[in-house]
Amino acid sequence: MGGVAGREGAGAGRVIDCDVVIVGCGVAGLYCALNLPAALSVVLLSKGGVEECDSMLAQGGICVLHDPDDYESFFEDTLRAGHYENRLESVDLMIRASRPIIDDLIKRGVRFARRADGSLDYTREGAHSRARIVYHEDVTGEEITTRLLACVRELPHARILEHTCMTDLVEGFDADGRRVCRGVLATAPDGSRLQINADATVLATGGVGGLYAHSTNFGCLTGDGCRVAAEHGALLEHMDYVQVHPTTLWTERPGRAFLISESARGEGAILLNDAGERFVDELQPRDVVSAAILAEMARTGVEHVWLSFERVPREEIEGHFTHILEHCLSEGYDIRERPIPVVPAQHYFMGGIHVNADSETTLPHLFACGETCCNGVHGRNRLASNSLLESLVFAQRAADKIMRDRFAQDTAAQLAMAARARSRFIAGSRDVTDVALLTGAV
Repeated sequence: MGGVAGREGAGAGRVIDCDVVIVGCGVAGLYCALNLPAALSVVLLSKGGVEECDSMLAQGGICVLHDPDDYESFFEDTLRAGHYENRLESVDLMIRASRPIIDDLIKRGVRFARRADGSLDYTREGAHSRARIVYHEDVTGEEITTRLLACVRELPHARILEHTCMTDLVEGFDADGRRVCRGVLATAPDGSRLQINADATVLATGGVGGLYAHSTNFGCLTGDGCRVAAEHGALLEHMDYVQVHPTTLWTERPGRAFLISESARGEGAILLNDAGERFVDELQPRDVVSAAILAEMARTGVEHVWLSFERVPREEIEGHFTHILEHCLSEGYDIRERPIPVVPAQHYFMGGIHVNADSETTLPHLFACGETCCNGVHGRNRLASNSLLESLVFAQRAADKIMRDRFAQDTAAQLAMAARARSRFIAGSRDVTDVALLTGAV
């Protein structure tokens, strides 16, 4: 298809025809769109405004293989945090792709923290055996998502529909008579019905935090991708694997819990009980620290514990944790002067729609990436700052697989056009090959 085409449907509502429809505008959905060739028309849906995605809320940073000697410890840290229930192939793919992903983000304008000599600065978080996390202040997710969103908005072949809620999948049959996904149904901002027909559908709908009373997630994240996928027979996996974050700012007000980044503890912040005593090793995996906090609260009959920044240098607080400092000040707490009250809250979903290494679900032509899917990277408990990396790596793999499948069916003329639009084919291993040579379109 040369571009996104809209028309009136036979019944009530409107029909849009495109090559790929992506449900979700977090880092997974955006990066998938950016890795598709310009020859393919793309429609992206956002349930709310594009700023209401959890990718915007990620504070700590994004993991990267620090150097070749870091591979084994990065692998082991990921498995240990996941209680060794991780899918080994997926962990390997993520780690090996991490440095090219970071390099690509930098080329797209993401501003990671730098040392005085211009090299990347690295921080450490809980359950990491060394510093391997790059970051932008304490709003890394916002920095990455905002930059990717700007890049997607520059694509002439992509269109973003905000306040458009997916309600169902569209099914059809391929040439072999297989039942396949052919797009989505959605509700437009004016309440009208919208059908988006596509050769490939990508679910990047985020997690399930909106289903919980206390969560760090936006309330619009209600597991929509998992629900509709299951209704069409797609396999789900580990739906009970929900991560609780140890440190959110305690408040009596309802609404989304404000996250206090894992990297605060990585840089030296400590947990204290009401007596001012440390009661846990703050750098253990999140589930261990969360359990210790809840046990201490139950033992002493209190509503929260305390997080103290007394061991974090003042310049680090003001330079690295700028937004956390500002938010806490707005709540009446100065983290430079005294501890703040913190409690655990629902944070991340490690289960979801089962996908393979190319982010394919068990329903042909339906892909899933980001928090809504389970590719096995995280196991039972995600390692801090692996989420942004995992989302980007497997969104890219989804785009690559969609491109390979489409090229296999296209004419030589279409292949040549795609080769001109994107002169390099980036394989899952990130090896660079010419599209025309790969497909025979010379």
